[in-house]
Amino acid sequence: MKAAFYSKYGSPDVISIKEVEKPRPGAGEVLVRVRAASVNAYDWRLICAKPFFTRLLGGVFKPKDNIPGADVAGVVEAAGEGAALFQPGDEVFGCLEGCGAGGLATGGFAEYVCAKATVLAPKSPKLSFAEAAALPMASVTALQALRDDAKVQPGQSVLINGASGGVGTFAVQIAKALGAQVTAVCGAGAVDVVRSLGADCVIDYSKEDVASSGKQFDAVIDVAATLSVKDYRRLLKPNGTCVAVGFSSIRHLLSHSLAGTRDGKRITLCKANNKVADPLLGINELIQAGQLRAVIDSHYPLEEAAEAIRRAAAGHPKGKVVIEMQELTSDLVAIEYL
Repeated sequence: MKAAFYSKYGSPDVISIKEVEKPRPGAGEVLVRVRAASVNAYDWRLICAKPFFTRLLGGVFKPKDNIPGADVAGVVEAAGEGAALFQPGDEVFGCLEGCGAGGLATGGFAEYVCAKATVLAPKSPKLSFAEAAALPMASVTALQALRDDAKVQPGQSVLINGASGGVGTFAVQIAKALGAQVTAVCGAGAVDVVRSLGADCVIDYSKEDVASSGKQFDAVIDVAATLSVKDYRRLLKPNGTCVAVGFSSIRHLLSHSLAGTRDGKRITLCKANNKVADPLLGINELIQAGQLRAVIDSHYPLEEAAEAIRRAAAGHPKGKVVIEMQELTSDLVAIEYL
């Protein structure tokens, strides 16, 4: 099979397309013929090994897993022993967390991948494979940041900083589905996109500094990692909660993780969990209800995986960057139980 492959850490230039052995599912696993995969900050951080502590799980001197890619959508081709959740031919999507070395999410930028059956969910028939692949890590992160960490309630006010990226576009929609009044911060080029997702107020960060605006919110979701702990305290109402989803440096991460609660204002880090499929079932419900859709910035073939990663890492995409696999020339694919 073809796969995006890297054997050393570095820029997207270390990625090449290689023919590698097709995997075989073990106990509790299914073999998925990947139809689409999406690029997350998680993926390119593993590839460049920044921050450095990612090497403690992925390999100190070189990557233990040579195929990146956390989020996939595709068709179950074969099932290992004990993987009774899905049948060959089922259309599925999910994040591959816990499926790679060190418990990492890897292997998705390939024509086939083996995944634990427990991390996959049925793909909604409303979605294309590209749309489904855009969902797992970003939408679950947004859902858990808002619902579980910030505990957003109907009628509350929510600020989403970094509303035009993968997590941000989902966060705007999920916050609205939870009944919140949403203020979204993004760049000038994304204002129309973010407004179309239902944001009540959209702020162009080049024209207004929301941190010094005097506005306060019940919850702040910081995806862009451009706000400080001091900014959070100014932006939060009494008993408000800030959830930091992204971070720009180790120092930034530490300052946020140690901030805690002061004067009733709580600052916490997002604790997104993609090791089970339950959150994806909640995402499916939002999709079916018409309350959530995937915003896709761009599509790339597998052969241009390096360029897709580069676009996601430095191109300020509006929504998700998706890698699509070439369809097989025949639909008569041999499927079997192993």
